[in-house]
Amino acid sequence: MEHSAAVDDRSTPERSWPNRPVIVAGLCALVVALLGGAATDTGPWYQDLAKSSLNPPDVLFAPAWTVIYALLVAATVIGWRALAEPRERAWLVSLLFANGVLNVLWSVCFFTLRRPDWALAEVFTLWVSVLALILFFLPRSRRAATLLVPYLVWVAFAAYLNFRVVVLNGPFA
Repeated sequence: MEHSAAVDDRSTPERSWPNRPVIVAGLCALVVALLGGAATDTGPWYQDLAKSSLNPPDVLFAPAWTVIYALLVAATVIGWRALAEPRERAWLVSLLFANGVLNVLWSVCFFTLRRPDWALAEVFTLWVSVLALILFFLPRSRRAATLLVPYLVWVAFAAYLNFRVVVLNGPFA
């Protein structure tokens, strides 16, 4: 009898593939990272921009984003597992989708369209989307919310760097 109960437990979707949220969150983060990376061109146009003295070396951006995405995946998985209601999970998916779109859109505005002024207007909505994720997680999983704080800080710092590019190089047409 014990054996059949174990078989039944393993046949439920969460038991049969307990790492599915990790895999899905990781793949989604990878897609966002690849799309954002494809939109990012740090060639001559970017190199010729005057930037803040606080601008990190270009080689630090990829590792920083890798850490941010890893924290986002961890927060998503922890948060997902804390959600019991399908409606809450649907909200989480919607918030994550919006955040991913806004993340890629910033790169498109700044690098592809070469409009740091548009990117500056857009980065506020990206920051708000990270804050919305934190506030969504906070009553459900303090740990998931806390893992997103570096992302919020990073986007705020990126907004400052973006602002300095606009001030030092504008207007853009």
